Amino acid sequence: MSLPLHITLLVLFAALMHAAWNAIVKSSASKLLDAATLSFAAGLICLAILPWVPLPERASWPWLAASAILHVFYFLTLAGAYRWSDLSYAYPLMRGIAPLLVALSGIFLLDDQLTAGMWAGIALITIGILAPVLWRPAAVSVKGTLIALANAVVIACYTLIDGNGTRASGNALSYCVWLFSLDALPIALVALAIHRRRALDYAIRRWKPCTVGAIFTLGSYGIVLWAMVQAPIAAVAVLRETSVIFAAIIGSTLLQERLGRLRIAGAVVVACGIAALRL
Repeated sequence: MSLPLHITLLVLFAALMHAAWNAIVKSSASKLLDAATLSFAAGLICLAILPWVPLPERASWPWLAASAILHVFYFLTLAGAYRWSDLSYAYPLMRGIAPLLVALSGIFLLDDQLTAGMWAGIALITIGILAPVLWRPAAVSVKGTLIALANAVVIACYTLIDGNGTRASGNALSYCVWLFSLDALPIALVALAIHRRRALDYAIRRWKPCTVGAIFTLGSYGIVLWAMVQAPIAAVAVLRETSVIFAAIIGSTLLQERLGRLRIAGAVVVACGIAALRL
């Protein structure tokens, strides 16, 4: 089956929000403290919502616990990747490898059946994301690359876990709210352990942009979790990674990063992949 138009548009909007909050973290003085502050702000928002959502079904609790643990590693590797690499390099690498891993794993671990059009879309979007990065990786950090690849593996793992967890929860919103409520404290404790007093001072200074980023990450992830209930996980995961187009635009206009012809060509290939997903 093809992705319905309303799901396609909502996931694209989620992709825009995802690129925006990543740009907020990348532009900060401390990537880890910004990521921790953003995560903690998202957790506080979700704690306020918690009394108004139902408890997820018991079958989803192991998935929730596993995802909360993985998200700690996600934010640690995200901060490391942005510390050692540019947004225009690390972001496509992290977001491009992950959907390919999800698609390959989904064949063996999930019951999703992807059409030829969806497989073509997965291939085109993955090529469009990775080709501009891998064609001319001039002056890239080996350390940043390795951390970004580790982040991609984490993304693939929690995508599969959250896809199953959301389906088992009986309510996508409830699963999302509980997830962000659970993973906020561990990430904050890691930041405190590393930076101690500086972490609190930093959070006080950066609470406004981090709160905006928290709203973006909640909106982005909530939409994607809901979409995974409505459509094949791999197709939704790949469509969300069109956020690299938005990240390229944000990097070019706000972070003064060069867009380049290869990245424009990659964006065109990604657009073709979006069309293929809907065939």
